[in-house]
Amino acid sequence: MAEEEKLDESKNMSFWDHLEALRQGLFRVVIALLVAFVVLFFFKDFLFDSLILAPSRSDFFFYKWFGMTTGLQLVNIELSTQFMVHMRVTFMCAFIACCPYVIFEIWRFIAPALYQNERRATRRAFIFASFLFYLGIAVGYCIILPLIVNFFDGYKVSEAVVNTISLNSYISTVNSTVIVFGIVFEIPTLIAVLSQIGLITRQSLIAAWKWAVVIIAVLAAVITPADPFSMLIAAIPLSLLYGISILVCKSEQKEDEEDEAAAEDAAHDGR
Repeated sequence: MAEEEKLDESKNMSFWDHLEALRQGLFRVVIALLVAFVVLFFFKDFLFDSLILAPSRSDFFFYKWFGMTTGLQLVNIELSTQFMVHMRVTFMCAFIACCPYVIFEIWRFIAPALYQNERRATRRAFIFASFLFYLGIAVGYCIILPLIVNFFDGYKVSEAVVNTISLNSYISTVNSTVIVFGIVFEIPTLIAVLSQIGLITRQSLIAAWKWAVVIIAVLAAVITPADPFSMLIAAIPLSLLYGISILVCKSEQKEDEEDEAAAEDAAHDGR
């Protein structure tokens, strides 16, 4: 019965059939990205004025909450930069918008090879990963990016030097900050997977909390300007991620119970 559940959709599929299914999935992902790209390309004013360039202005909500100001002056010094920036930003936004669909296609490709209980666990993991990715995007854009912009805009080696930031430099900072935090927020998902295969337990994470504090402090210093306020703001969500990782991790007791249950099932099958 279990074997039938596992192979209900792929039991007669050859290697070339799996390759064809992968090709079709990739084709659908590319089409979805192209459609999203074309649609977003014509919303240039909204993407840049309301989203991408918003953290460069003092009326951004984060600056208002903390009483900050910024007077970032952006300039373009190359002929084709504005067009290329438009293309890069549109593709990034299209990828972010299509991320749930990309994850769905990955799920649809691997699901036929899984047992029924594995499918449920994997489906939950993919949903959890999508949620954390968007949460990381939001934290990177709403909190970390304004801190970086405010710090470097006000940092001067001399009053004789005026900060006039190139558009390309600003967009690169936006892209790297937002995507990096989207990826960093996938740590609990990775921890959950490592826990499922028995490499990490809840007790081991709790025991390593002192090392976690040091790593979080170093990571906060790397991804934000090295001032205490920025590091503290960045360390808060990273610490919450570590707490979430502990919650999603299996305990040693539960792992032992599962091993005992598996051993009992194997002994029963042997008889």
